[in-house]
Amino acid sequence: MLFSLSGILAGALVSITGVSAMPQQASPAAASSASTSVVSSPASTSSSSSSNSSSSSQVCNNSPVLCDRHYSDITHMGAHDSAFLRDDSTGNSIAGNQFLNATLALDAGLRLLQAQVHHENGTLRLCHTSCGLLDAGPLDSWLARIAEWVAGHPSDVVTILLVNSDNADASQFAAAYQQAGLAKFGYVPPSAATTTTTQEWPSLRSMIANNTRVVSFITNIDASSASPYLLPEFDYVFETPFTVLSLDGFNCTVDRPSDAGTAANAFSQGFMGLVNHFKDEEITAGINIPDTDNIALVNSAGTSDAGNLGQHIQQCNDQWNHRPTFVLVDFWDKGDTVKAADDSNGISQASGRTNASADSSASDSSSADGTNQTREFGTGALIAFLAATLLMI
Repeated sequence: MLFSLSGILAGALVSITGVSAMPQQASPAAASSASTSVVSSPASTSSSSSSNSSSSSQVCNNSPVLCDRHYSDITHMGAHDSAFLRDDSTGNSIAGNQFLNATLALDAGLRLLQAQVHHENGTLRLCHTSCGLLDAGPLDSWLARIAEWVAGHPSDVVTILLVNSDNADASQFAAAYQQAGLAKFGYVPPSAATTTTTQEWPSLRSMIANNTRVVSFITNIDASSASPYLLPEFDYVFETPFTVLSLDGFNCTVDRPSDAGTAANAFSQGFMGLVNHFKDEEITAGINIPDTDNIALVNSAGTSDAGNLGQHIQQCNDQWNHRPTFVLVDFWDKGDTVKAADDSNGISQASGRTNASADSSASDSSSADGTNQTREFGTGALIAFLAATLLMI
């Protein structure tokens, strides 16, 4: 991805304050002292298509209700910018979008992990905006932790969404997946070279039985027969707008891809809907940071207040006549994000989840390569960088 001058200036300001100035493009775990618990939530009144009764004792993604449901007919709750933490490893940078790491998110019941990837010196790295500002380490190291989690949870299907910021080739992502040991779990649609239809997505039971339990979407790649499990995101998924600055700003319109048309048209073509539900606040012109002041309200499963996660999901379900397949949130451990997904899926009880909190040990809140070294410029160096940039105007 090429940065504009304004982007560079914003990035320099970001690095001084730890602020994220770039929105999502078109695109081991902390030892927890908590215990596994059964989670209860009211069943959805408008979007559930399954009963909580199941003829099978198998549990899929923490519930027997989901086993025979198509992958595309399930709301998968996800962590936006899941690799970029606001914790001790980043100096509690306000550029971070999450308090707790990706494997803790999976433990808690989230099943979608999103991250931004940059290509630097021949390596794919998890970098927020740029690798000089917030670097969470090599992609393959992070994927290896996900692979370890997937291997240890044979009844779970996980989705990964990677923003390919520098337009790296699919082969480079395939190499990272192979190195991490995650490629063997990759799901390949019946016709990976073309857009699939909703009906062609299998049930979770089928994906689990075939051990094809990782669905990977990547922006800015072409489908490749050499790595058919790496799916160009916008061949399969449409997204709602991702820059929201007011509590009443969430909506269900199709923002990307630009040629998808209306939601009804997108669904008719087999697309799945992704709801971006994270609110930013603008601290100066063009520079936004995640809004933590309203996070409990924004991540609430409630449906009565403007900005509620539950209300946004319900709104899209009503407008689309289809539950959102994916939802992305910031600071997933605040509010009741997993309950919001349960409500959408019509689940009243779930098992096998582990409650997490920010009090958990930080043994795995380090960078993806395990070095606990988020690479950030010092303030002096950043000021010098900004001054040098200004001289280029």
